[in-house]
Amino acid sequence: MAEFQTDKRDITKTRLVSAGESVADFTLADGEILVAIERFAFTANNVTYGAIGEQIGYWQFFPPSESADSGESGEGDWGLVPVWGFANVVASKNSDIELGERFYGYFPMANFLQMVPTRVTDDRLVDGAAHRAELPPVYNSYDRLGTTAGNAMADGMRALLNPLYGTSYCLCDALQEQDYHGAEQVVILSASSKTAIGLAYGLSQLDGQRPRIVGLTSPSNVAFTQSVGSYDEVIAYDDLAALKHAPSVLVDMSGNASVLGALHGALGENMRWCHNVGLTHWDTSEAQKDPAAAQIIRDRSAMFFAPGHIQRRAKEWGALDFNAKVADFLAGGMAHAQNWMDVKETQGLENFGSIYDAVVAGDMRAQEGLIILP
Repeated sequence: MAEFQTDKRDITKTRLVSAGESVADFTLADGEILVAIERFAFTANNVTYGAIGEQIGYWQFFPPSESADSGESGEGDWGLVPVWGFANVVASKNSDIELGERFYGYFPMANFLQMVPTRVTDDRLVDGAAHRAELPPVYNSYDRLGTTAGNAMADGMRALLNPLYGTSYCLCDALQEQDYHGAEQVVILSASSKTAIGLAYGLSQLDGQRPRIVGLTSPSNVAFTQSVGSYDEVIAYDDLAALKHAPSVLVDMSGNASVLGALHGALGENMRWCHNVGLTHWDTSEAQKDPAAAQIIRDRSAMFFAPGHIQRRAKEWGALDFNAKVADFLAGGMAHAQNWMDVKETQGLENFGSIYDAVVAGDMRAQEGLIILP
């Protein structure tokens, strides 16, 4: 098995290691299964998982194999960035799970994963591995897809957009629940990112009165962001003076402290609330030194953690009703995304390194969707 490992202290450093080459190299205990990972998506969202992995526990989901975790940087410095994708069962010692069955869910960037299926129903299961017990449940749940072969295009879109548009839905719901904090405009930073487009799409579909949807993006992405058709206005970062100074709620997908601080400072009391969501600009060391960063209004800002929102709404509405609302949102969002998404497949983890480096550096086209077949 190959594992694509990342240095937890510096996510620009990676290595590909061997940890079992075939099914015969793995020993299963009673109740366990082994899955071969078919395909996974890689987006800026996964960069966020790596950048804040120690804070939220993302490194804990898939500990690297012990034999591969003793290297030149020291024991425990390497980890596996989680990704969303599809896998099929290649060995089973669990009477509820048959060979050839396919799952959709959370996987490591690797060829194989040992799992401990629990709470098995006809359409779902939970990985009951002990080290995952205290982690957010939404990441431990897997969809059972039967033994029918998947559709590459549909599976690719699902791997790319389900987790991102799930967050988009939660943001839409939170903004409506909070009556937009009394804002006249929702200002979305890193507006060309997929989660941002999903949010803008969701807001644009709402009936009745709503705030204006304003996207902020780099000058090179203005034309593309306008073309998706969900924003009322798109403004480049170097033209912030064009932003109307009106009561605003911000949704920050970028984590760029310089831009965010300049925006908070310019809006002042009109900055009613800021949801901090992603880290497309994950390396903030220099940006934090920018005097503009000191203008961030922290008492009207908070991290938005979608799994927490999901748990609360599922409890309030019931899991079935919540899942139905999300499924409806995803269906519309994915149909819309087919108008602008350009899905690219890459075969083999050995060919993934340069793609990983480009995404971490922020060097990829906004309309690209990257699928890896390990």
